[in-house]
Amino acid sequence: MTSNYFFVWMKECGFSPSVVSYGCLINLYTKIGKVSKALEISKTMKMSGIEHNMKTYSMLINGFLKLKDWANAFSIFEDFTKDGLKPDVVLYNNIVTAFCGMGNMDRAIRMVKQMQKERHRPTTRTFLPIIHGFARAGEMRRALEVFDLMRRSGCIPTVHTYNALILGLVEKRQMAKAVAILDEMNLAGIRPNEHTYTTLMQGYASLGDTEKAFQYFTALRNEGLEIDVYTYEALLKACCKAGRMQSALAVTKEMSAKKIPRNTFVYNILIDGWARRGDVWEAADLMQQMKKEGVRPDIHTYTSFINACCKAGDMQKATEIVQEMEASDIKPNLKTYTTLINGWARASMPEKAFSCFEEMKLAGLKPDKAVYHCLVTSLLSRATFVQSYAYSGLLSICREMVESEMTVDMGTAVHWSRYLRKIERTGGELTEALQKTFPPDWTSHNILDVTSETETADLEIEDEDEDDDYDDEDDDHVGDYNANGINKDDDTDDEDYDNVIS
Repeated sequence: MTSNYFFVWMKECGFSPSVVSYGCLINLYTKIGKVSKALEISKTMKMSGIEHNMKTYSMLINGFLKLKDWANAFSIFEDFTKDGLKPDVVLYNNIVTAFCGMGNMDRAIRMVKQMQKERHRPTTRTFLPIIHGFARAGEMRRALEVFDLMRRSGCIPTVHTYNALILGLVEKRQMAKAVAILDEMNLAGIRPNEHTYTTLMQGYASLGDTEKAFQYFTALRNEGLEIDVYTYEALLKACCKAGRMQSALAVTKEMSAKKIPRNTFVYNILIDGWARRGDVWEAADLMQQMKKEGVRPDIHTYTSFINACCKAGDMQKATEIVQEMEASDIKPNLKTYTTLINGWARASMPEKAFSCFEEMKLAGLKPDKAVYHCLVTSLLSRATFVQSYAYSGLLSICREMVESEMTVDMGTAVHWSRYLRKIERTGGELTEALQKTFPPDWTSHNILDVTSETETADLEIEDEDEDDDYDDEDDDHVGDYNANGINKDDDTDDEDYDNVIS
C-alpha cells in the first residue's frame, strides 16, 4: 500500500491524517533508508496544511545522517529553525554528529556551547562523535581534552567512548597509551567489548607483533565475546606482517571450521603476505580460490599480486595481471605503478621503468615522494654507471622534483650520495642535479663523513619496500568497522522517536 492510498483509505474510514500519522510514515521510511520517500510524505504533509513538529523534523535529519548526507541534514535543520522551533538534546546531538561527519569539529564544539547556553545538559552521546572525530583526525590531545570535559560535565564514559580513544591511539601507533586507556577502562568497571580487543589487535598487527595480537585474541575469546571476520583479519594481518604464513594458514582453517567466509580484505592480506616473500605460486593459488568462491578482486588484490610477480622477477606475469585488471575496469593506482616501476628497475630494464613512470603521469596520477624515491633509488643502486637513457631520465626526474620543491630526508640523501660517488666519483651533472633535492643542511662535509662510515654497508633495493603495506585499504576498512563498533548502539537517536505522539 502506497502512502497516498494509505491516506485515501484513512479518509474513507472517516479519519483525518494528523502530524502523528504523517510522523509514523516518515519514521518508517527513514528507518528503512528510504529518505526520499520520507521527504515526499513531508511535502504532502505541508500541502495538507499540517505543520512539522520537532519530532518529524528530527526524524528527517536522522534519516539523512544515516546516509551521511550532511548537506540535506543541515537543510532540514534550517527549515526547523525558520519555523521558530527550539532544538532539544536529541536534535542537538544529531547536529553535533553532522558537524563531526563533515570534519568541522570547531562548529561541533560551538554547538555544544550553544546547547549549554540554552540550558540543555550535554550527554555522553553529545561528546562521543567529537572525541571520535578528533581521534580519527589524529588530534589525540584535543580528543583527550574533550574526554576530560565530558567527565567534568557529569557524563559517565561508556565502552564506546573508550573505544574511540583507543582507536585514535592505535591509528597513531601509540600502543602503550592505548593499553593504558584499556587499563583505565577496566578500573572504571567498563567491560571491554569485541571492538576494543579487535582495535588493539589491529594496532599490534600493523607492527607485526603476533604475540600481542594473539594475546588479545585469547582475551576476547576467554570473555565469551563474538569473534567475527574483522577479528580474524587482525590476526591474519599480524601473521602476514611478521612473515608467519603457516600461522596465517592455521587461522584461515579455524575461520573455515567456524564457517566464517573469506572476504576481499582477508584475501588481500593473505596475498600480500605471500607477495612479501615473492612467492608468486601461493599468491596465484589464492587468486584462483578467490575467483572460485565468487569474491571479486579489487585494486589492492591486483597490486599485491603484481608485487609478488615483481619480487619473483616475473615481469611478464606482472604485465599480464595489469592487462587483466584493466579488462575488469580496474585502473592501476599510484601504488600499482610504484610496484611496477620497482619491478622493472630490479629487472635492470630502466627503459621499462621510465616508460611506466610516463604512463602513470599520462593516466593523470601525480608522482609522490614514494614514487620518486623508488625510481631513483632503484636505478642508482643497480649499476656502478648509468646508461645514457637512464642518465637523461634521472636528470629529468631531478628537475621535476626540484620544480615540485620536493626534498628528501637525510637518510635518503646519504643513501643516494653513496651511489652517486660510484657513478660520478668526482661529481658531475647528475650529482649536482640530485643534490638539489637534499635537505638544506646537507654539505660536502656530511657526504664525506657519512660515506666513509657506510661504504661497506651495501644496502640492496630488495629491502627498500619490506615495510611497504599493500593492504592500506584494510586500515580504512577496519577504521570504518571500529567507527561502527563505537557507534553501534549510539550513533543516532532514532529510537527516541519511535513514539511520535506529542
